[in-house]
Amino acid sequence: MTDETIIKEAARLVDDGVSVTFPVKGRSMLPFITGGKDSVILQKPDNLRRGHVVLAEIGPERYVVHRIISISPDSGHITLMGDGNIRGTESCTVADVLGMATHVVSPDGRKRSLVSRSSMAEARVWFWLLPVRRWLLAGLRRINRKKYT
Repeated sequence: MTDETIIKEAARLVDDGVSVTFPVKGRSMLPFITGGKDSVILQKPDNLRRGHVVLAEIGPERYVVHRIISISPDSGHITLMGDGNIRGTESCTVADVLGMATHVVSPDGRKRSLVSRSSMAEARVWFWLLPVRRWLLAGLRRINRKKYT
């Protein structure tokens, strides 16, 4: 099965109201989600707002699990950015959002909410740290490399 097939099936299940545990690749969501290790629980998008983590199609056959940094209620335009990115954003519409990540599941099975007040507050602080994120991420990557080797 291709990644696209898996994503489309996950999106179909989420649209039918089924929660789907979805593995995440890459490092674009550090420090909150570790690609290749963590998974996210996707649910049907409901009342999307700034700070939510979503699975979105940002172009033909291009998908990301990133955080909403702005959303226009009038036009339905959404701007996304990975927590592990220091610049660069993606754009989509509300219709392009295939699922909302509500929890992170670690390799040992522990779940951590992405929508609780404390998680949303942590994400806001992390966003404000954007000017120094480069150095914080470098340190986190070194810690993770040692932790998983």
